[in-house]
Amino acid sequence: MSLVMNILEDLWNAELNYKGTKVNGFGIPIFLINGCNQKTLSSTISRLKSRDYILKTQQGWVLTEMGRKYYKSRRELRSFESPFKKNSPKNLIVMFDVPEERKYEREWLRNHLRRFGYQMIQKSVWVGPSPLPREFTGYAKEIGIKKCIATFKLAKPYKKSSR
Repeated sequence: MSLVMNILEDLWNAELNYKGTKVNGFGIPIFLINGCNQKTLSSTISRLKSRDYILKTQQGWVLTEMGRKYYKSRRELRSFESPFKKNSPKNLIVMFDVPEERKYEREWLRNHLRRFGYQMIQKSVWVGPSPLPREFTGYAKEIGIKKCIATFKLAKPYKKSSR
């Protein structure tokens, strides 16, 4: 192989970071090189543009303020294991009113209540063992939904009535 071909191959295979995107030595994004369908990429970019998440500038594509908010809301949320035994008494009511624009976090909360052995009374009213793990409530505060959650300790454990 010639020296020119070696240089071109090295530039093609190089992994650099340009404005938060992995690119090769020619500035081509790695995800394009790794077999991303051009039609899929084009429609995705079009959708992101129409929702005002990205903007084309002279320097290239940039993330808008709305795009940053969307990205922040969709980041991978932390997962917690249940500290409760399967037959733990259900003596805590959890009620929440997480706004519609935070539905990703609301579903995360519901999934964790289910994982902790909570039973749904209504979509935003659950009953289960207490207390909620401290790390879990701390994380709920960190992602900004703790203020949307209220808990009430029951005098007697909840038993589902058999109707």
